[in-house]
Amino acid sequence: MGVTVRQKVKGKGQAWWVFVVHNGNRTSRRVGTKDAAVEVATKIQARLQLGQFNFEEEKKEEKPEPTFKEYADSWIKINAPAQCKEATVTSYDDLLRIHVLPEFGALKLKEITRGRIKDFIAFKINDGYSASSATHMRNLISNVLNKAVYDEVIHANPSLRLGKIVQKTNGEGEGNENDKVDPLTREETTTLLGTTLTHFRKDYALILLLFRTGLRIGEALALKWGDIDFNGRFIHVQRGLSRMKIQTPKSGKTRRIDMSPQLAETLTAYRTECKKKGLALGLGDLPEYVFTNEKGGFIDLSNWRRRIFNKVLEKAKLRKIRIHDARHTYATLRISKGDNIADVSKQLGHYSVRLTMDVYYHWLPGNKKSEVDALDDIIEGQKVAVNEG
Repeated sequence: MGVTVRQKVKGKGQAWWVFVVHNGNRTSRRVGTKDAAVEVATKIQARLQLGQFNFEEEKKEEKPEPTFKEYADSWIKINAPAQCKEATVTSYDDLLRIHVLPEFGALKLKEITRGRIKDFIAFKINDGYSASSATHMRNLISNVLNKAVYDEVIHANPSLRLGKIVQKTNGEGEGNENDKVDPLTREETTTLLGTTLTHFRKDYALILLLFRTGLRIGEALALKWGDIDFNGRFIHVQRGLSRMKIQTPKSGKTRRIDMSPQLAETLTAYRTECKKKGLALGLGDLPEYVFTNEKGGFIDLSNWRRRIFNKVLEKAKLRKIRIHDARHTYATLRISKGDNIADVSKQLGHYSVRLTMDVYYHWLPGNKKSEVDALDDIIEGQKVAVNEG
């Protein structure tokens, strides 16, 4: 007969358990703190001595093994708000509802295996989701399972060490700079902008802005008219829009970016149209934000991507690219023509020039085979003897 108190996993912050062994029967209970566990153990010891401890009744009172949904609901309500930004919590909530719970919600935690998670992520990538989106889903699953490990419901987190399924990202969310860079050429950009102006005139200002400044789409949708200095021809980037929530820019810092004359002229004309919209909506003047929907509210990015951006590409007979590739196009066009890379990096809001060079190395002048091949013209007609003499 015995009642003992110890941690299953030793360490600060780990739970304390009470273990009971009596007449060949065994049971254990997770209690919490050491003091609470000692108090419970004392009471169980007294009940054993009085013959009042019933192992069968204890087993009946044991809680059924929790499902992934139960732990996910607990994590998203309690842990996520304490660990993540509000916009990230909203993003995780959407991923749970749309993607993760339909696959894992009804499963017991111990039924979730590494292979099952790996197949899920691979399926999402094959279904057209970006590497960053798939990574976001994996991170969500991992966070929920980490809670189960901490609570000692499962012994290990099966979402870890999945191997190379997802292209490595830098954690910036949609449009990570380390995702595959697929910019348009100068000719393709001209075609896209011409198609937008002809067939999607209302959205021309926004699309031109993306290709002329390298702004992230969230930064563009969070611009206010007061952020634009038409005389100085620059834009003050102070915030971003993510999941319909305003937050700080990705880098955490504000920055000033230059406007080309064409962009400044386009935004000036667009401002006049927005004044008309503001009057029609009863605002008396311009809407507060530069780019708004028909009711003067935030633009729904998913809807805009599907209804406008993808349709422009289709109409222009161009390959399908991400909105974030407009940012890559801006960067590669500038770098390939020899612009100062430190200035390009500053305009993009990168935390270092090194990051800019790492992402756009192949577009740096001098990194094209044709430029190396041109050296042969210098010695054309000459023959080099090797190992003669």
